[in-house]
Amino acid sequence: MPKLWTDTVEEHRRAVRDAVLAATAKLVAEQGLTSVTMSKIAAETGIGRATLYKYFPDVEAILIAWHERQVTSHLQHLAAVRDQAKADDADQLEAVLSAYALMIHEQPHGSEIAALLHRGEHVERAHQHLAGLVEDLVAETARRGGIRHDVVPAELASYCLHALAAAASLRSRAAVHRLVAVTLAGLHPPPRHADGGTADDPS
Repeated sequence: MPKLWTDTVEEHRRAVRDAVLAATAKLVAEQGLTSVTMSKIAAETGIGRATLYKYFPDVEAILIAWHERQVTSHLQHLAAVRDQAKADDADQLEAVLSAYALMIHEQPHGSEIAALLHRGEHVERAHQHLAGLVEDLVAETARRGGIRHDVVPAELASYCLHALAAAASLRSRAAVHRLVAVTLAGLHPPPRHADGGTADDPS
């Protein structure tokens, strides 16, 4: 098969797939998950049901594919935020944590679609990728003396991500920024006493 024809076919398939994902997300937002059917998706997309079934077996598969694309986009955004904050590692870490907290704050929670989508291998892979990104920033910032180094980077990264999960329940972006500030404060070395010990030292 000629390359031009192959490229054209693949481009068409991608366009149809993207249209299906967009139409499904729109219908779920407007009508709720249980109201969306393959027939409605086909009609919204402007294709036949038989064609739709060639791409996806059911509504759940479409939603999972849509969520995978969203997750990938979020990770790419966080990497771009990191790369744009080039002043130093501490700035990069703060920028990434702030962007992540806002994502958590703005995404839907406690809904049927959230329960459906936040499971599966693609979510676990995304969490691993995210944890690795934050851990690398924490490690480099600690190496340069910007934050505490008495706790291993993996644990500090886990602390940050779990702390920022609270952004889901906050009511404003200002509250999210305060949460980020408190989380970052926890990365600073504990204050030293006059005797040379620290606040975390029981002796």
